[in-house]
Amino acid sequence: MDISRRKFVKQVTLATSSLPFLSASFAEIGLDREKDELEIHIFSKHLQFLGYREAGEVAAEMGFSGIDLTVRPKGHVLPETVSDDLPRAIREIKKGGSGCKMITTTIESVSNPLDRNIIETASQEGVQYYRANWYKYLPEISMNESMELYQDEVKKLGDFNEKHDIIGCYQNHAGTKVGASFWEVKKLLETANPAYFGTQYDIRHAVAEGGHSWENGLKLLKDHIKTIVLKDFIWGKVDGKWKPVNVPIGEGMVDFGKYFSLLKAYQIKVPVSLHLEYPLGGAEKGLSEISVDKKVVFDAMVRDMNALQTLWKEA
Repeated sequence: MDISRRKFVKQVTLATSSLPFLSASFAEIGLDREKDELEIHIFSKHLQFLGYREAGEVAAEMGFSGIDLTVRPKGHVLPETVSDDLPRAIREIKKGGSGCKMITTTIESVSNPLDRNIIETASQEGVQYYRANWYKYLPEISMNESMELYQDEVKKLGDFNEKHDIIGCYQNHAGTKVGASFWEVKKLLETANPAYFGTQYDIRHAVAEGGHSWENGLKLLKDHIKTIVLKDFIWGKVDGKWKPVNVPIGEGMVDFGKYFSLLKAYQIKVPVSLHLEYPLGGAEKGLSEISVDKKVVFDAMVRDMNALQTLWKEA
C-alpha cells in the first residue's frame, strides 16, 4: 500500500473516532472480536483498485473475517485465467493477513469448461462457497420450461460441487431474472443437492422486491441459506423515475433489528458478504481507478461493518 499499516490505523482512527459504532482503532477491532459477532467478509468488488496482497492487508487491518473475491469478467480474477490467477490471488491475500473462503462468480453450468475449472481450482485452494450467476428467462419457451431447464443445471452443479467439496449459492436479486421472488429461488432449488447448493440470501433485494413479505421469504428459504449479503437502500427518484437507491447500513429501509432477530431465532449464522453499493468514487462499481481518496472507501467499510456488528448484538 502507499501508506503503512500504522499510518493507516492512525488516519482512519482520527477520521472516524467520533462516529457511532466505531471502535478506537482497527487494531482493537481485529483483536477484540466477540464470539457472538457476525463473520463478515468484504466484497472484493469494492477493492478492485488494490492488488491482491494490498486487499488482504486492508481487509485484515479493518478486522474483516476475509474477502469475498470476485472471480468473473471485470473481477479481481478473470475466469479464463483462473488456473493461474486464483491460486496466486489467494496466496497473496493470505500473505496480507486475510483469507478467502468465498468467491463471487458467473458460474452457470457444468457443461461450461470455464465454470468447471473455477469450481475445481477454488476447491483446491480451500474456497468453501461460490455465488453462481443469475439465470434469465428464455423468450422462446415458457417461464415454467425455463425454470425446469435451470433446475436441471443447478442439480448438476450441486452434484459436481459434492465431488469437490464446495458449496454453490444462488442469490435472490430484485428485477426480472430468475430468483427475484423467493418462490422462484425455492423452485430452483427443489431438485438441488441441499448440502452443496443453496441460496445466498440478500435482504436488501428481498425488501426491494417483496416489501413486507421478506419475512415469508426468509422463512421459506431458511433451510437453504448458505451465505448472506448485507446492504441497505431507500426508494428515491432518479431522473424522474422511482428506483432503489443504495445507502449505508442503517440509513435505509431494511429492518436489521427484525431481520437479525429472525436469523437468531432460526439459528442461522453463516458467512456474510458486505456490499457497499452507494457512491464511493467508483469503488461501488468495482472500478480499478477511483476518484476519491482510498481512506474514504476504507472509512465507509469500517462504518458499515461496525454498524452491522452493533445491530447484530442488539437484536
